[in-house]
Amino acid sequence: MSLNPSTLACVSESEDADPQSSRTLQRIALVIQYLGTHFHGWQRQLNYRTVQEEIEQALQAFMGYPVALHGAGRTDAGVHAAAQVAHFEAPAHVPAHRWKDILNSRLSKDVLIRASAAVSHDWHARFSAIWRRYRYTIYTENCPNLFVRSFSWHYYHAPLSESLMQEALNPLIGRQHLAAFHRAGSKRPHSWVDMQVAECDRQGSLLHIELQASGFLYGMVRLLVGMLVQVGSGERSPGQFTELWQQQRRDLVRYAAPPQGLCLLRVGYPDFPFAPEIWYDAQPKLVFPAAGAAMNDALTCCIP
Repeated sequence: MSLNPSTLACVSESEDADPQSSRTLQRIALVIQYLGTHFHGWQRQLNYRTVQEEIEQALQAFMGYPVALHGAGRTDAGVHAAAQVAHFEAPAHVPAHRWKDILNSRLSKDVLIRASAAVSHDWHARFSAIWRRYRYTIYTENCPNLFVRSFSWHYYHAPLSESLMQEALNPLIGRQHLAAFHRAGSKRPHSWVDMQVAECDRQGSLLHIELQASGFLYGMVRLLVGMLVQVGSGERSPGQFTELWQQQRRDLVRYAAPPQGLCLLRVGYPDFPFAPEIWYDAQPKLVFPAAGAAMNDALTCCIP
């Protein structure tokens, strides 16, 4: 049910927001989308705009006291999310499904709550998750395109071979030690990753790289993609790429792919209260034909 401002005002005034007056609390799960362009990442940081803090401020504005929001994972500055998941504790007398509208009425236009639902008290957005999936999009046409610029890396320096890139990705499947793609500053004590999916496919002038794992290292996807384009361009062979991470040569990983091409696509749980259409494929895949193919099709249509 969509709540208009007058309805929300009535709810805010009539419902006691004092946490001590609520005898019972319920745990609320959220499916969240955000455009990372103007955020300094997910996690709350002093003097920076972050997604976590913005939603927590919206919760506090409604409830009248600070509320902690726990996310499934962190995203870096500039990185997007199609279906981030988080949870918080809320008074039980507010219906779980209404939190979507309550929050959306208080959030900026680059954050959206797709759905809200009650979960059990032992369910945790981070610790109950069994996998996370990211998609990285590369736009390979020479001519820039304003309508894909905010969601892709415009890489036009050399042609990229998706078959070579897929060949380089194949050995990543399984439990791997990926210290070569682990940025400094992480509190994680090890660099082991259980990689479940590593795919690269081309849709015309767009390359999509999708990685799914139980968890990801700090900065891992962008560092990995930054090196993977060297394989696609022929600068490095698939075997050299594999040797690099197997030998933990972090010194050879010198740059990361830019953040705007990366999106947290979805998070998987054994017990999830949301329908697949809410969270499974919430970022539409950008698809553009190659320029030459598009021109040929246009010319063919014009020839009687």
